[in-house]
Order: sequence, then C-alpha cells, then structure tokens
Amino acid sequence: MLRITLDKPGQFSASDVEAPRPAPGEALVRVHRIGVCGTDLHAFAGRQPFFSYPRTLGHELGVEVLDPGTDPNGLKAGDRCSVEPYLNCGKCIACRRGKTNCCAELKVLGVHIDGGMQPLLTVPAHKLHKSDKLTYDQLALVETLGIGAHAVERANIAADDFVLVIGAGPIGLSAIQFVQVRGATLAVMDVSESRLEFCRRNLGVKHTLGAGPEAAEQLRKIGGDLPTVVIDATGNPKSMAGTFDLPAPGGRIVFVGLYQGDVTFNDPNFHRRELTLLASRNSQPGTFRDIIALIEAGRIDTTPWITHRFELPDTPESFPEVAGNPGVIKTVITVPAALTNE
Repeated sequence: MLRITLDKPGQFSASDVEAPRPAPGEALVRVHRIGVCGTDLHAFAGRQPFFSYPRTLGHELGVEVLDPGTDPNGLKAGDRCSVEPYLNCGKCIACRRGKTNCCAELKVLGVHIDGGMQPLLTVPAHKLHKSDKLTYDQLALVETLGIGAHAVERANIAADDFVLVIGAGPIGLSAIQFVQVRGATLAVMDVSESRLEFCRRNLGVKHTLGAGPEAAEQLRKIGGDLPTVVIDATGNPKSMAGTFDLPAPGGRIVFVGLYQGDVTFNDPNFHRRELTLLASRNSQPGTFRDIIALIEAGRIDTTPWITHRFELPDTPESFPEVAGNPGVIKTVITVPAALTNE
C-alpha cells in the first residue's frame, strides 16, 4: 500500500509498503479522511517538540472498520469511527486516576509513532469511537475539536462565566464552540482581523477585539468586569505572559497552546488576585463521545471548518501549499478508494 512519510522538515516521500496486520486487541481500519493539524504543520516546519524524523503523520482520522479484531469493543465491519490517537500505558499514576490524556508514557499516532497517512491502519479497538450518523469529514474533525473541548472542561466553565479566548486559529475555534455550548459570555481576541471576521460570520461570535494595551478596558465594556476565564490558544510566549493581566480576581487561566520555552509572570500580580493557572493537553475518551453526540444533535456545526482539500497521493506537492497559506482554517486529505481496492 501507499505510505506518505515526512522524512525531514519540508520533505515528504511516497513509498510502497506491506499492509498492516492487526495484533490481539487491535482493529484494522481503512482511512477515509485525514485532518491536517497544527502539529503536522509544525513538524513540516521543523518546530514540533517531542518529535523525530522520519515520521508518517496523521492523527485526525475518519475511518471505516474492516476487521474489529479479537476484542472488538462493540465494533463491527463497516462502522464509521473517529480515532482517539492517544496510546496510553494504562498503568502510570495519570492513567490510574483517569487522566489518560497525559499518561507518563503517552504516544500519539502521527507524532511519536507512525500515523494515518496511509490507506490501512491498525489501532486498539477501544480507541475507536463510532457514529452511525456522522460523515468521515466530521469524524476526522472530532480530535481537533477535542483539544478545545478539554480546555473548556479544564476551566470548568459555566453559564455565568465571562470567557476570553485568545487566538482564533483551529485550537481557539474549537474552544469557542464549546464555550458557546455552555452558554457563557464569550469574547475572542486575535491579531488578525480576518480571523475575527471568520468568528463573527461563521461562528456567531458577538464580541471580538484586537490584541493590545487597551484590551482590558474593552473587556470591561463587554462584561462589566474582566473575564472569569482566559483561554490562551496562541502558543505565543508574549501572549501567554500577558494573560496574567486579563482575568478578574479569582479567575482561571488555561494554556492550551504550547510554547517550547519558559513563560514568566509577576508573582505579586498572580497572588493578589488568587488566580488559577491550568495546562490542557489532548482530550479524554469521554470527550470524544460527548463531541460526537453534540455534532449528531446539531449543537456543534462543523460546516465552516474545512477550507482546503487534496488527496493523499498529492501530499508531497500539496502540503507545502497549505502550510504556507494564512487563509487555511482546516485542510482535510481524502484517501481515494482505489488505494485499497487490491
């Protein structure tokens, strides 16, 4: 079968490899759709932490079960599924306490081990979340939606919160949708007016603002007070450091964007208002199930997300084009049926 590999930053190759055989507990799936994630873009640019080359990318996956394997976990051939790509050990203290998303030995498909840029893949059956209603496009978006959903879970957002989401890229957009589901007052801040316009036009965001020294005053005009929750989805150290000036006393900050370095803050400012600082990594199995149910019920609309497409064999030529295009929200790769007809 065809496999696409990122050999080094900026360079993909195509190869012909043997189809995988499922081990006990694994299912064999046909990959239909692959979402291109910020992680993939950073790996292509040579800026992704915890990453080594060569690597077959692809962890946002919409798949079809071909063989549910020896421990099918309720699956059958033909089921459409989203893949939970976080392979955890099940034994460390994080796993024992239900925090499988930050397992001490965590391996993520397409990041730490080879992923889904190939037509056939084996994954543990219990990492597949099925839907009888969603399309493969929608199923491929569940993982990226889970990043924002988990950040909202971490902040324990309620309807009486005032939430600021900083950064209207894909991670920020996913957080926005789950803040809206919880009914909180929402404001979105970004340096890009086109991104803010996307939020207003496609996600119905009422309150948007540009980044700058007047942000705190603008936020007070929106909510009467400063936000009770600030979610930073930028991965930008200047933005992350600036979040400590934006929450109301007793507020919460969630860092969901990742920066490869140190973030510093003024401790008296942090203590005086008794702020809570939270990290958010990946998401959990229940989050996948909740997202699928919300999309099926029409409470999460995935329609605006996909702005660009290409087919898997075209990846070496097409990936650099989307990687350098600031107008891209989400690229989805289609795996042609002909690749698995033999």
